[in-house]
Amino acid sequence: MTQPAPHLPEQFRALRAVKDETGVRTEFQQLTPADLPPGDTVVRVTHSSLNYKDGLAVAGRPGVLKSYPITPGIDLAGEVVHDETGTYAPGTPVLLTGWGIGERQDGGYAEYARVRSEWLVPLPEGTDAEWAMSVGTAGFTAMLAVLALEEHGVTPAQGEVLVTGAAGGVGSTAISLLAAAGFTVTASTGRPQEADYLRSLGAAKVIGREELPALQRPLEKERWAGVVDTVGAETLAGALASTRVHGSVAACGLAGGSALHTTVFPFILRGVNLLGIDSVTCPTERRRAAWARLARDLPAARLAEVTQVRPLADVPALAEEILAGRVRGRTVIAVAASPDKLSR
Repeated sequence: MTQPAPHLPEQFRALRAVKDETGVRTEFQQLTPADLPPGDTVVRVTHSSLNYKDGLAVAGRPGVLKSYPITPGIDLAGEVVHDETGTYAPGTPVLLTGWGIGERQDGGYAEYARVRSEWLVPLPEGTDAEWAMSVGTAGFTAMLAVLALEEHGVTPAQGEVLVTGAAGGVGSTAISLLAAAGFTVTASTGRPQEADYLRSLGAAKVIGREELPALQRPLEKERWAGVVDTVGAETLAGALASTRVHGSVAACGLAGGSALHTTVFPFILRGVNLLGIDSVTCPTERRRAAWARLARDLPAARLAEVTQVRPLADVPALAEEILAGRVRGRTVIAVAASPDKLSR
């Protein structure tokens, strides 16, 4: 049965990245439904989040946004207004991460979004949009990394697990998830003032970020049963060199750079697994499984102390803060002018 046409406002607010002869900048605009991109499903967005990639996009750094004008925001959560495919009834609470939103297509920093229904995930039972965005792409990526380690045989009995970039969104969530699963977690960070915060998340030990790049031999002393690496570059190389026999390293970030200078020795002499984590085009069933696990292991009460909620108007300033390394944990963006908590 065909659903009736959606009732959308004549105008709605969005943060837009625009490019002209003066360069790239962001500005708040009033859009109309005709400005929405192609897609089969309209979502009323109540919440988004702030990720490092969002910071790059909003600050006008090259390499993230693929066209202009565009609405940044790689996460969104809200309720379905209209779904041409009939998959979701109007009012269904949903979330969306990845699939190129906020990069190749308008993303979450607008009060309405038009997307493809197969990109959406229903909110897990008992959760709401604010919780979903307190997890966001960062938490979802962390969950995929933890699942990958577990699927490759990493268990708490095998020893320490390392998390790099530990005070960031992915890192802090990974610590919480690993600690909840019984692992002994070592957190690597460049912000020693965050040591107490990291221990409160479940880290048993905190080390400085300089320790891993200093490990420059092809094989170092075996230490880590598993690694969640959000940094890349020399940090990832040092982690690989110090991972134990048949251990696994889940690589999911490049905050420290994209180049990787290492040798094959960890792989051929210790059987170390280097696991690539792709949260953008992750298949639907794995997405749903990851979100179900997140709902179980990271309830809203556990996230409250590591999450701040800020209005959409604050995003330009927050972008500079996250790029400067002054944002810890998770930042939820309240997109709707009067956001409601959508729950199931």
